[in-house]
Amino acid sequence: TSHQYKELDGRTALISNTSSLLAGKGIIHVNSAGNAGRGTWKKIGFPADGIDMLTVGAADSSMLNAVFSSLGPAADGRVKPDVMAMGVKTAVVKGNGSLSTANGTSFSCPVTAGMVACLWQALPNKTAKEMIEIVRKSGSNYNTPDNIFGYGFTDYWKAYLKNK
Repeated sequence: TSHQYKELDGRTALISNTSSLLAGKGIIHVNSAGNAGRGTWKKIGFPADGIDMLTVGAADSSMLNAVFSSLGPAADGRVKPDVMAMGVKTAVVKGNGSLSTANGTSFSCPVTAGMVACLWQALPNKTAKEMIEIVRKSGSNYNTPDNIFGYGFTDYWKAYLKNK
């Protein structure tokens, strides 16, 4: 809670700086934007400000931004979140094995991570940085990104077809 907005630059916080280095090591870091959208902070947290990584916001089934989903931009002006995914009434398996639904960017993030992993498996010759850019470029808002939806909802089939 002692951080300031100016520190959301992908380099100041140790965890964000580390996240920013992972793609160069062949790792795609997919991170939740956070659930501060209703709070006084409203912004993404750390390490969601990382540079070569994917920050995921939450949306509902109508592709509307979840009111709790944290917003960008990063302090250095980069678009954040990068992409959006289902994070409202997301299907989950509870600890007792039963099915339920839950809300949060903690649910939109693994949806995205799973899809990115599948896409990378289909495009194994791409680097981590190339994959991150492919995911962004295949977003519904790629031509007009903003700091609520980022590059939008990724069309993974389109991403595959354009890059195979």
